[in-house]
Formats: sequence, structure tokens, C-alpha cells
Amino acid sequence: MSARPATAPSRALFDYPPYWAECYGRAPFLPMSRAEMDELGWDSCDIIIVTGDAYVDHPSFGMAIVGRLLEAQGFRVGIIAQPEWQDTTAFEALGAPNLFFGITAGNMDSMINRYTADRKIRSDDAYSPDDVGGKRPDRSSIVYAQRCREAFREVPVIIGGIEASLRRIAHYDYWQDKVRRSILADAKADLLVYGNGERAIIEIAHRLAAGQAIDSIYDVRGTALMVDELPEDWIVIDSSKVDKPGRIEEPVNPYVVPEDTDSDCATGNASAGTVETAVPDTQVVTFMSREERQAIRQQKRDKTVLRLPSFDMVRNDKVLYAHANRVLHLETNPGNARALVQNQGGQKLWLNPPPIPLTTEEMDYVFDHPYARVPHPSYGKARIPAYEMIRFSVNIMRGCFGGCTFCSITEHEGRVIQNRSEESIIKEIETIRDDVPGFTGVISDLGGPTANMYRIACKSREIEANCRLPSCVYPDVCSNLDTDHSSLIQLYKRARELPGIKKVLIASGLRYDLAIKSPEYVEELVTHHVGGYLKIAPEHTERGPLDKMMKPGIGAYDEFKAMFEKFTKKAGKQQFLIPYFIAAHPGTTDTDMMNLALWLKRYGFRADQVQNFYPSPMATATAMYYTGKNPLKRVRRDGGDVSIAKTGTQRKLHKAFLRYHDPKNWPMLREALKSMGRADLIGNGKQHLIPTYQPKDGQGYQSARRKNSTPNQRQRGRGAGGAPVKGKVRKGQILSQHTGLPPRET
Repeated sequence: MSARPATAPSRALFDYPPYWAECYGRAPFLPMSRAEMDELGWDSCDIIIVTGDAYVDHPSFGMAIVGRLLEAQGFRVGIIAQPEWQDTTAFEALGAPNLFFGITAGNMDSMINRYTADRKIRSDDAYSPDDVGGKRPDRSSIVYAQRCREAFREVPVIIGGIEASLRRIAHYDYWQDKVRRSILADAKADLLVYGNGERAIIEIAHRLAAGQAIDSIYDVRGTALMVDELPEDWIVIDSSKVDKPGRIEEPVNPYVVPEDTDSDCATGNASAGTVETAVPDTQVVTFMSREERQAIRQQKRDKTVLRLPSFDMVRNDKVLYAHANRVLHLETNPGNARALVQNQGGQKLWLNPPPIPLTTEEMDYVFDHPYARVPHPSYGKARIPAYEMIRFSVNIMRGCFGGCTFCSITEHEGRVIQNRSEESIIKEIETIRDDVPGFTGVISDLGGPTANMYRIACKSREIEANCRLPSCVYPDVCSNLDTDHSSLIQLYKRARELPGIKKVLIASGLRYDLAIKSPEYVEELVTHHVGGYLKIAPEHTERGPLDKMMKPGIGAYDEFKAMFEKFTKKAGKQQFLIPYFIAAHPGTTDTDMMNLALWLKRYGFRADQVQNFYPSPMATATAMYYTGKNPLKRVRRDGGDVSIAKTGTQRKLHKAFLRYHDPKNWPMLREALKSMGRADLIGNGKQHLIPTYQPKDGQGYQSARRKNSTPNQRQRGRGAGGAPVKGKVRKGQILSQHTGLPPRET
């Protein structure tokens, strides 16, 4: 690649002329076999989606959304779900697609799906028939891409979904405890689509259908690709000029690629012109004066690329890894993000800016397709737990501006909230009521990544487009954020008043620091939409870990709790607020966990569901966990250290503090409290955290809420908003109804 045009302008999803195959019409289900293709009159598929999940034709499943969207564009789309991956047989079942293979690991990262936070193998999989584990390989996107390439070498391969999205650059892999290359390099795919991929995948499909070669498609937002050389007409800025990292073993230049160690740049010579000798004609900005920075600001950002430290550098230097993670997160706003490039050992990974958020009309277009809303008939009577949890739920929006460092929503979906129209949402509720088998009149959720961000946005489009802050609600709710909940209140009221609707529950996670800005919303929620229990996530009580999470102080929880109890009493109901917390999060000390345990005991909470921090790829908290540095601030070698609970013993201790009431944890806690100089908390009085005695075997703690429950009740559990969860659920886990979000983990 020598010259690169500016990133292609975005086009509305419904503005493309349909492909000729639209004459075949819509399929009742996207075909999974040759027999189904024959029934539809197809001689071939234009696009084949390979997924690690069972195929459920429901808009909470990624393969269904992408498949139905491409079908609406006129393409013939087939599905290969959970194929046997030991050879190519399953990948050849539908023949070669005319345009490309689309690869996704499924709604979850395959490693998070397969392993617990303690790296233990799970025996179950909520996205598989009958909850059977082991139906997908580790790092599924890589394996599936390789098998597709083996089966049909000439067919383009495009990877996407949350696994590919969160592994798009060099990233720390918790399971191997090392930094891995971009998944694009390992999968040897042609393109990677990150984030919500509707815009990108439609654009790519139509270009390929028009005869364009896959290796000439390099300007689509929300995509990543490998390039041999950088464009000559672009300005290349070292990421150190955006956010200078700490001093790196003077005098070596940390941005010199390994093969350039004999060049002037290797000695830190300020007169060096470029740091990549392979592109001498490229304008590289290595040292900038104030005037030069101003000149850069005045130029179009779509002709500027930031160069991150290379894979070899971030693999060998944790300071540079933390710095690269910080710069990546600074470049996530679609309004001002620049392209990124990172050397991956010979080739260069080029990341185009994030996709432009969907408009309300486009969101309606995505969700209004004729989904069957049930699993594919080939599964017969097999249960798919993830489907059973969301089959009566409705996704009303996308995105999250919370910016929690342990969460992957912002990296995947962005900070800008993308809303469906009220009419589209009501129409889907009516479809569930009239057409979905087993509906009893209860909508289990109206939500998304966060329950109460519907139609909430920045007061100024200009400010929103230029903002580089990672959160709109930390350290406090931004003064530029319009916190009006009236649209959501109106939606709730209209939904619960529909004929045939007995109850509308809210099960998505509630941002309570935002909710307290609207007492009217809290009253509507508490009076009509809580099924006995409302679970919210303070995550911790201590300022140290909360600051590393970018979560509000416990005072916001106290304020919400007072509102909850006030409106519960006013409604004449008996309802309970259930907070849940994270153990062993970066920035958490043993003392922090002890103080949290004391807070829990003071207020009478006994946590059954405990979440140990899980370092998911690309999250800011994961960078903290790996490097011991804080990327929320400028990364320096001589400061900014973060306390990390990395050893198995310390992680178990932090989890034990959260379950201080369980006698199995008392021996460990007694030993820890003594070593911390807090033996005064060991005793048999109310002021003590744990007792001096140890019960006999078989007389351990049993949850008060489970003690008198039937086996069926214990199996079913309850969702995050108190909604009954039908089907088996993993112990300690709350599955999100929103596409691609991992479960909360024990």
C-alpha cells in the first residue's frame, strides 16, 4: 500500500441497492445444511457465518443480527454453528461462499466462556444446547479462520465479534500470562471488524459483490488489516507525542523497530528524521514544538495516524504496554479518533477509526427484521440457557458512557448511546406477546448494557465529538450530560400498559449514580419494575479500588438506597436492594477488602454471588493487572504503581473477605487478620467480623435465601432485576441479555 485515501464516509444501512439475490426472499431460518439450501432454491451461499454459539434467531445473538442484516441487503447467508474443528469437514458443509466467510467466537470471548477467573475449565456453556461445555475450541476465532482457509483457500476470511474486537491489537492474555499479537495476525484473516460491525460488514459485502478485491478494502471505519508499508501522504505521529511515557533506559529510543537498532534513532538523536527507514517519504513527527502541534490540530485528523509501540516493545516492557493501552483508549471517540498503527513483527497492523454510531432509524432497521426469536429447529427440544434467559427481553439501546475499567462495553460498543425508537420497542414487545411460545405476560427486561442510559447524551454535539474523557459519570456526572430520564419513564409506562402485559421487569445493570439525578425515574422503577430484588453494583466501598474502577463513591449508593426504600414504602411493597462487589480488583489492598467485609456485616449483607476480578482482553483494569501501572493517568516508570492481587492465595483471601460469613473461610481470615494486626476483629460478639470457634464438618454456612427453597427454585435463581431466570444458570453468574457481554463471574 503506497497511498491511502481518507477513511470512507459512512452510509446509512438502508441506502445500499440490494444485491440481485434478494429475489429469493427471506428465509424462515438462515440455512445450516445443504438440504435447507435446496428448499430455499439456493445453489450456493454468498456469505457463510461461522459461530461458536448455537444458532438462535434472536436479536440478542450476534450471528442472527449480522445474518438477518446481510439477508436484508439481498445476500444469501448460511450459518455454521459450533462446528467440529478437528478437520475441515464441517466447514465444507455449505460449500464455498461466493463472497466471504464471517468468523465469530460467539457472544462471549471463547476463553472467558471456557475458563473461570481462576483458570479452571467449566463443564457448562450457556450458549450451547443443553448447557454442554466443550463445543468450541479455545480462541475460536483463530481456529475457525484457519479451518475456513484450509477448506477454501481462495475465499476471503473476515473475523469479528467480541473476541476479535477486544484482541485487535497486541494484548495481555490472562490464560497464558503473556502478551499476544493481534488476533488478526494469528488468525491470518484478511480483515478484522471491531465494535458493532453492521456498517463495516455491509460496506465490505457490497464492495466484494461489486468485484472489488479484499486486499483493496482498507478504508472502512471499524476495521483492522495488515499492511506492508505506511502511506506516503499521511502524517505519522509517535504515540509518545500524544501521551509521553516515562523515561526508558536512556538513551534508547523506545519506538525504534528492532531491525533499525543501528540507525540514528536508536541513539535518541534529536535530528533523526524518521523512525521507520522503510518509509523515508512518510512525514513522521518525532519532536513537536507548540507551533507544530497547532499545525497538526489544524490539519484533517483523517490523514493522521498514531504509531503505537510495537508488539515486541509492549511484550518486553510493561511501561510501554500500559502507555499503548492508554493511547488506544484515548482514541475511541468516533468524532475525533485517529487511525492507529502497530508493528507486529514484519507486518504492520493498521486500525481504522471506530465506526460511526447508528442513528435511531438504523437501530430500528437492525432490530425490526423478521427474527424467528427461537433456536434453529435442528436443536429439537434441547435447552439453550442463554436463550431462555433473554427470550422475553428487549434490547432498547447500545453503548455505555460509564467507562468502568474492568468492563469491555466501551471498547466494543463505544460511549455514544445508540437508541431505538419507542415505536420499534413497543412493536417488539407486541411480537413477543403474540408470537413467542411460552410467554406468560412478563417482559424480563427492557435494557441493554446499562438499564438507564436510554436517550441520554451530551448536551452539545460539538463537545461530544471532541471529548476525550473515558467516562461521562466519573469522578462525577459531567455537567454537559443531559440526565433527563423522561423518555425512559414514558417508555416504561407505555410498555406496562400494553394489553396482555402483566409486568415489565428491568434486569439490566442500573447506573444508580445517574438514576439519583431523576427521582421520578427511581419511583417508576421501584413502583412497577422490580420483582422483589433489585441488584446493583457498587463494586466496592473503598476509594482506592473505586478510583481504579472509575466508579462513584459509596455515598451515591447510600443516596440511591434511601430513594429505593422511600418509594418501596410508598408503594406498599416489600422489596430488597442487593449490592454486589468485585474481589481482587487492581488497586485493592487486603485492608480494603477487610473494610468492605466490615461494611457488609454492618448492614447485614451476606453475598452469595461473588465476582473475582477477571482480566479480560484490552480492558484498562487488565492493563493495570499486568503492568502494575495506572493507564488512567500518564504512565511513568518511576511512579503510578497499582497494588495487584495476583497470587492465588491473595485472590482467595479477597474473595473470602466478601464471604466472611462462610465458616469455610474463617481459618484463612483468622490468619490474615492476625498478620494485619487486626486480631481485635476475631471474637464472638456483634462487633467482631468472625468468631473464634470453628463449626464441625457438615455444619457450614447455607444461604438464608436458599435454605428453605425447593431444588427447582435453587436451579432457576433470579436475574439481575429480580426476574425469574428459567433454565440452569452457572453458580455465581448473571448472564447479560446484551449481545457480546460476558457474564458476571464468581
